[in-house]
Amino acid sequence: MNAEPSIQSKLLDLAAVDAELTRIEHRRKVLPEEQEVQRLETERTSRKDAAVKVQILIDDLDRDIRKLEGEIDAVRKREDRDRTMLTSGSVGAKQLSELQHELTSLERRRKVLEDDEIDVLERREAAAADHAHAGANLDQAETDLIDAQRRRDDAMADLAVAQQRCNSDREALSKAFPADLIAAYEKQRASTGIGAALLQARRCGACRIEIDRGEISRITQTAPDVVVRCPECNAILVRTKHSGL
Repeated sequence: MNAEPSIQSKLLDLAAVDAELTRIEHRRKVLPEEQEVQRLETERTSRKDAAVKVQILIDDLDRDIRKLEGEIDAVRKREDRDRTMLTSGSVGAKQLSELQHELTSLERRRKVLEDDEIDVLERREAAAADHAHAGANLDQAETDLIDAQRRRDDAMADLAVAQQRCNSDREALSKAFPADLIAAYEKQRASTGIGAALLQARRCGACRIEIDRGEISRITQTAPDVVVRCPECNAILVRTKHSGL
């Protein structure tokens, strides 16, 4: 394959654009802003789960409070009934003794229930404080996530602009090459990621391997318009005044 040295040298410009496109694609995959968004999404989920867990606890405590209130109310009604019967004067001595005994038991039962209710109410108050704290943490996580998503979107937009610019440059550069040369370049680039590189100080700019003296001697004797390849990675070697040949 033959191509004018000036045309071959333009392959370096094309390779530089392609290298930039590769860097842009790599940056898009490992974008710190995207990683921050993912971290904050995980944190938001964790804080949301924490808030839901506390809400479930509050619901359970509210149910316990309603149950205790119902039981206390039932005991009080029974106490009121017994007191009414005691003061009515319509019961005999034996029933009077039984009512007094029952009233004592009911008062003891009511006190236990009221103590339980106080304990549950205190737990409910603490849970409400935890829920408020969890809600504030969730709100902060939502705000942080929105800010991170904005920064991620800005970074992605910058990459898209850079990629578009490189694609335009690449399209303009590609038109300068003969069909067979650009086809060889594209095939090599698809194979190893680098289609062409500078030969400098006996070293291939693509694979960075130093070429032995015998091969360098052969390349030196090759006409300038002949396209040469790296014997190690097969990349197109562009010879310039910096190649030291």
